[in-house]
Amino acid sequence: MSLQEFVNAPTFDDYKERFKDHYALDRRADGVVLARAHTLGGPIQLSVQNHRSLGQLFKAIGADPANEVMIFTGSGDDFMMDADPDGFQLEEQDLAYWAYEYAYKDGRINVSSLVNDLEIPTIGILNGPGFHSEIALMCDLTIASEDAVIYDLHYDIGSVPGDGIHSCFQELLGVKRAAYALLTGEAMDAQTMLRYGLVNEVVPKDQAITRAYQLADHIMSQPRTTRRLTTQIVRRPWKHRIVNDLDGGFGIQMFGHLAKDRAVHGRGHISDCGAYVKKGRKNGFD
Repeated sequence: MSLQEFVNAPTFDDYKERFKDHYALDRRADGVVLARAHTLGGPIQLSVQNHRSLGQLFKAIGADPANEVMIFTGSGDDFMMDADPDGFQLEEQDLAYWAYEYAYKDGRINVSSLVNDLEIPTIGILNGPGFHSEIALMCDLTIASEDAVIYDLHYDIGSVPGDGIHSCFQELLGVKRAAYALLTGEAMDAQTMLRYGLVNEVVPKDQAITRAYQLADHIMSQPRTTRRLTTQIVRRPWKHRIVNDLDGGFGIQMFGHLAKDRAVHGRGHISDCGAYVKKGRKNGFD
């Protein structure tokens, strides 16, 4: 008999409760997890707090051996179209601390955890318009609702697009299309995303989760080891991309903000977000 016992893995009931203010979690008996990100039950409003929670969630789900497939989506009509008006006060109060803790460390962990800490197949759903779409796009499979529109707002609000969206767009769009999207803030609707290879399927909004479960059922038809090892194969391009690009991109973005002596998501960013949403709607968001 071993002199020591295994350290207990996290239990679903524990982290379902722990993350309830940020994610509504459900798990079927076969281990298929549905994670719906929310702010007060509605669409995500970006803040320091929910930004940090993302990597923490992925690590918890990945550390529970009872989980077999993860479906990740937003809540309500939008994926993420707003920022919490007071969601970046911590960053503004202590820029030097939070520029590292929130912007650099948490941001890198969020993207790398999706790829490295979840050794199970992942299905992302873009349930509507939004930014920071890389979280859904970098899942192994991605579904878009018919009304989904994505765009990157960084350049248009004076920020460098180096916090993961650049890696996502360059990997999926290629060099020229990625450059265009990052420099112009191009709004890409669901059919454009499908044509460009950003998503696998476009479905009616009310059928997106049902379709994700159908894909999960197909994935679950093969043995556990096959599922998990196949995930390692299909995810290798993302692993290479993250190693080569992610830290450098974040570092360049952080230098840009600190050189301007400005919080990454300070008051200027919040007001600019609103202006950018208006621009996005003018260019095709409804």
